[in-house]
Formats: sequence, C-alpha cells, structure tokens
Amino acid sequence: MFWNLFPRTFLQLIFNNLVTDLNCIVLTLLFRGLFPCLLALVATALFGQTTYLHCGRIIPITGEPQTEVTLVVEGNKIARIEKGYLSAASGAAVIDLKSKTVLPGLIDLHVHIESEQSRSSYNERYTFNPADIAFRAAVYAQRTLNAGFTTVRDLGGTGVNIALRNAINSGWASGPRIITVGKALSITGGHGDPTTGARWDLFDPPLGAEDGIADGPDACRTAVRTQIKRGADWIKVCATGGVLSLARDGRLPHYAEDELTTIVKTARDLGVDVAAHAHGDEGMRRAVEAGVMTIEHGTFMSEATMDAMIKHGTWYVPTLTAGSAVSDSARYAKGFFPEVVRVKALEIGPTIQETLRKAYKKGVKIAFGTDAGVYPHGKNALEFKYMADAGMKNTDILRSATLDAATVLRMNDRIGTIEPGKLADLIAVEGNPLDDISAMQRIVFVMKDGVKVRQ
Repeated sequence: MFWNLFPRTFLQLIFNNLVTDLNCIVLTLLFRGLFPCLLALVATALFGQTTYLHCGRIIPITGEPQTEVTLVVEGNKIARIEKGYLSAASGAAVIDLKSKTVLPGLIDLHVHIESEQSRSSYNERYTFNPADIAFRAAVYAQRTLNAGFTTVRDLGGTGVNIALRNAINSGWASGPRIITVGKALSITGGHGDPTTGARWDLFDPPLGAEDGIADGPDACRTAVRTQIKRGADWIKVCATGGVLSLARDGRLPHYAEDELTTIVKTARDLGVDVAAHAHGDEGMRRAVEAGVMTIEHGTFMSEATMDAMIKHGTWYVPTLTAGSAVSDSARYAKGFFPEVVRVKALEIGPTIQETLRKAYKKGVKIAFGTDAGVYPHGKNALEFKYMADAGMKNTDILRSATLDAATVLRMNDRIGTIEPGKLADLIAVEGNPLDDISAMQRIVFVMKDGVKVRQ
C-alpha cells in the first residue's frame, strides 16, 4: 500500500501539523465571526446553492420584458425562468424582488480600477508603491460591484489591475469580473507615458516595452507580447493625445499606420483584441483601418470615420461621464488640474456627447463605457442618463451595457442576458428603466456568479 512507503512517525507528524493548522484557521475564523460564511461557502462549493428570485419584472435584453416570474439559480448559473412566484424547493433560498425590476449584471468597458482622479493624482505617481495602489484598487472594485457592474474592462494602470483580477477570480478579493489590458501602449511622450512633465534624470534608462512605451513596429510588437506575457486579456493603444496626461497635445495622431497594424496583428496572433484611445479624427481613422475592436472617447470623430467604423464593424465606447467630469472640474474647481490639462479638458469634455448623438443616428455600434477613475468609482450609472440625453433609446442604452458589451468582450455566451445556462449575474432596480432610465441609479440588489453581494 502507498501508506506503507512512509514511516508511521512521518505520517503522524504530517497529521499533527495538519490538525494544528486547521485548528488555527478555525479559531481565527471564529474570532473574526467568519466561520458561518466559511460553512456557507463550503456548502455552496460542495452541493451548489439553489436560489429562487421572485421578480416583479425582468428585462432579459433578448425577448420581451416579463412580469411576476421566478428565476431559479443553481450554483452560479441561471437554471430556469418560470412564470409566477414558485414555492422554493426544500433547502433553497428565496429572495423577494417582487417590487423590483431585474436585469443582467452590468458591464462597463472602460474603467481604471487602480486610481481615482484628485488634486493629488499627479504627485501620487511618484509617492505610491504598488501595495498602496492595490489597497485602494480593492476598495474601488468593491464600490463598482455594489453599483451593479459585475464585469468591467480595465483599460490601463500600473499592472496591479492584473493582480487584482487574479485575486477576485481566486476569491481573495471581492469585485467585478475584470478583463484588463495591464498597461496601455504609448509613444514616447504620448498619453500613456507617465514620465511626461517629470525631471529628465528621474527615469534613466528611459521607459520601454516593459512599461508600455513603444516607438516603431518592432518595439510595438515587443510591447504587445510583453503585456500579454504579463497576463493582459486585451491590448490598449493610445492612438492620439489625451486629456489628463501632461503633454500639451490632446488630439494629434500618435502612432503611424504601420505601428498600429503591427499592434493589431501581433495581438490577434495571440488571440487578443485591441482597444484604441482616440480623441482626434486622424489617429482614430488609422486605428479603425488597422482593425482595432473599439474606439474609446472618439471626441472629434468625423462622418467619414463613422462610415469606416460601420464598414469594419468597429465599436464606439463614448465615456460621456468622464467628459462631463473633466469639463466640470476644469471650469469650476480652481487648481484641480495643471494648466496644460485644464485647457484640454475645457476643449474636449463637452464635445463627446454631440459625437455620440451623431454616431448613434448614423448607425455606429455603441457599447457602454464610462472611464471610471476619471470620476469617482461607483458612480458608473451616471452614464445611462448622459446617453439618454444624447438621444439614445432606453432599450439601446440597456443593451449597450449588457449584451453589446458582452459581445465586445466575446463573452456573450456567458453574460449579458437573462437566459438559462448563463452565469447568474443579476441586478435589481427600483422602477422601470424602460420608462425612466434614471432607475439605473437606484440599484438595490446585486448578484454575481450566483452569490448575493448586495441587497
């Protein structure tokens, strides 16, 4: 027998150490009041919790809304949708949402989970260590999940976003499902170059592919491979200047056609899609022609570029909340931004909403993204109202934050609608967002992966 290969004393030592370790763990959990949670988690893992959600109304996104239905969740998936309020099976949990509207968990395609813009942001890049960033990011992630966003795409930080994604997936932290680019790619001195405005000798040697800074096709190829090696799910390229970086340019093109083509081809060869930050039209057009999946912001998008996006099937992620936030901060909060940033914020911020109005009317595909981190995390639902103000129909707005966003992520087989077999990512709101989109700011219930995280 296997056991006979080891001396009894050796096995006894292992057993004694295991018992000691288990006793310590149990006592610690009891002391912290977490032992009931542990038992619940073990029970769920071993047997699969069944939950009956009695819903006054559901908006499944595909198909017509339904009233007075029961959603049966088994484990982490939606098992059945039944008419009426079913009596729960023995041992099943029941959640009363009879006065609420239930929708799929929301998806924000543009967040920066590591940071939150403030007067001190430009100094923090020199004073914060990765651990400082990580602790704040965990708080921002929880706020985002509590706001009903069960999946987000993080479009660039220091790389802590990859560790946070892994921690959430492993159960060590609580937050939305994170799809991340790791670090964004930028030209030297571009929107993603954190050394712009710094003393010249602080960064020697200069930043390179490891930091997302790449000039020329060969360096771009290396930068893409490096981010994917480190765990990036997507690649983000800063195709033009930006608002919050200290460079004076906010809209000129930053990458040449051959560089953008190399970035997209290299990413695709490794099974990864590309998002392009772009305010100016020329850089935007180059990115679309190169084959990026999404254009972020799109501030000065021309009708010709809109036509190109329709031709290539490119998605537009407008980030209206961020545009409004930076414009307000520049206009009303004296000293909030350095002067070079303030000027760009006043120019770019107010323009995005009108661009969305034109793009939507023309038929460009719209997906939901807010640029959370430019404004406070957890306020993501403000975007719904801004999109409505730009002329989008409520049904299209809701779809942009659910099924369409899931399609961009190539996850529409798992999330984005209320259907049997999909993951049980569910939210409930007060009111009916089909009639009043502001109902999306009144979220009262959140479930992710079949686990209730807020009620």
